[in-house]
Amino acid sequence: MRKRAGVLDVFHWAVMLGLIQSGALGARKLRGGRNPQPRRALPSAHYRDRAETTESFSLDFTAVEENMDNFMTQVKNLAQSLYPCSAQKLDYEMKLHFLENTSVTCNDGTPAGYYLKESKGSRRWLIFLEGGWYCFNKENCDSRYETMRRLMSSSKWPQTKTGTGILSSLPEENPHWWNANMVFIPYCSSDVWSGATPKTDQNDYAFMGSLIIKEVVKDLLTKGLDNAKILLLAGSSAGGTGVLLNVDPVSELLEELGHTNIQVRGLSDSGWFLDNKQYRCTDCVDTINCAPTEVIKRGIKYWGGVVPERCRQAYEGKEWNCFFGYKVYPTIKRPVFIVQWLFDEAQLTVDNIHLTGQPVQEGQWRYIQNLGTELRNTLKDVPAMFAPACLSHEFITRNYWTDVHVKGTSLPRALHCWDRSLQENSRNNKSPPKGCPVHLIDSCPWPHCNPTCPTIRDQSTGQEMNVIQFLMHMGFDVQKMAHQQGMDPSKLLGMLSSGS
Repeated sequence: MRKRAGVLDVFHWAVMLGLIQSGALGARKLRGGRNPQPRRALPSAHYRDRAETTESFSLDFTAVEENMDNFMTQVKNLAQSLYPCSAQKLDYEMKLHFLENTSVTCNDGTPAGYYLKESKGSRRWLIFLEGGWYCFNKENCDSRYETMRRLMSSSKWPQTKTGTGILSSLPEENPHWWNANMVFIPYCSSDVWSGATPKTDQNDYAFMGSLIIKEVVKDLLTKGLDNAKILLLAGSSAGGTGVLLNVDPVSELLEELGHTNIQVRGLSDSGWFLDNKQYRCTDCVDTINCAPTEVIKRGIKYWGGVVPERCRQAYEGKEWNCFFGYKVYPTIKRPVFIVQWLFDEAQLTVDNIHLTGQPVQEGQWRYIQNLGTELRNTLKDVPAMFAPACLSHEFITRNYWTDVHVKGTSLPRALHCWDRSLQENSRNNKSPPKGCPVHLIDSCPWPHCNPTCPTIRDQSTGQEMNVIQFLMHMGFDVQKMAHQQGMDPSKLLGMLSSGS
């Protein structure tokens, strides 16, 4: 009984806070004054332990101004999340919906769809594109269908899905986007979200990735997206590349349908691939060993792939260039935030650097270092980005996405700063918010030289490795590198240990 009373107390206090806040907003508007600055939440112990600088996130009171009933629902949910003994369990799961337009399908002709968790009263929507490589001819698509059918068919999709990372509805896991409407689109087109070809008697598989995104957006307009203020199109790996290919077309579709007030933005994670020369050239027989440029050249024909119009015009006759981030990015009109590991495992895989637990050779080590340098150079003119010097792949849906820092700033904090900077720009204030960085890239030159990188495990033993153990395992020569840098080896080891 005491626990129940505690829940009511928390709820009553939350209601009072909401009424006071909304009253203050109304009073300011009647007086013709400016809206008050939102209160900043106190940083959690997690952030105080992880970062030297204090991180804070403002509350979203959009709903106060327009719909008090929906705001009170959000306040009740907040009260329940603050008091875990609540009798009413919150529903954090996204639910499966199949497309209204059944002619837009997965590879095998089964209906495409999406998972949705609505957040009543919120005018922010996040649509996430799943990743999962690709196939580019009948042989490797047949193999993919046998071994990874979930990525080509909806026949065994579960009815619900729980979001993690930026898709989480828990404020402690997702400080800035937890109360948004969450949409997860499963990847079942194997075409880097670019295809527009149906399954026919002549085509063994449908490739309709770009059409799936558009149909999901149309369906969501009947579920509240029509009232949205911000739509963030996000994705990881192939989904990250899909964001670069589709953020402008999605915005243009909404404008064509009369929804000109929805601000469309992109968040591309681990989809900024390079069309560089492989470490060791091999025949193009499968998705793993085939050079990136050759895959896309063959794939775009097989998929009937489409690219954004401005990029198509820039690379007419060579549209495959639009699948590479540093080439398509300058043609994109909508704001896009880039998240990219400097030593991306998928990039190394297609470049034929296979880290199988054996120490790498000196040539491989040099190639890996050069890859970080190349990637860093292609990102230098991107205004909003987060690029840690880590060996990994995919980031924004990982439960550790709040833990990795670049120059003392986490990715959720950087995204919050980006959001603020876009708001300031919309008010014709071009200067970014002070103390709120959005261009974050590690300058240290080795994989995992950032001490907040995700844990690396020895593939043969399963044991965790610290940064020095990892570099030694990779064949890093401390004596030689110290000599090249003109310093004492023990000093270099100390710098590595501290992440300098």
